[in-house]
Amino acid sequence: MPGVFVASSTFVDAAAAQSAALGVTPASVFVPHPIQDRTDDEMRALADAALDELVGRLLGRPGGVTGG
Repeated sequence: MPGVFVASSTFVDAAAAQSAALGVTPASVFVPHPIQDRTDDEMRALADAALDELVGRLLGRPGGVTGG
């Protein structure tokens, strides 16, 4: 079953290091950091902005829905 993980942009380097250590290349989407103090509306906006990329990665397109 395909999957994608979502994290805030501060974790890009940590995700790369963990991926290398595990020998995997997971599908990932990073959203702007920080997220912990955002309102519900701000979190919905982040999710909406990431949706096309999330769907594209689930479909195996590295650059998102349109690829590239």
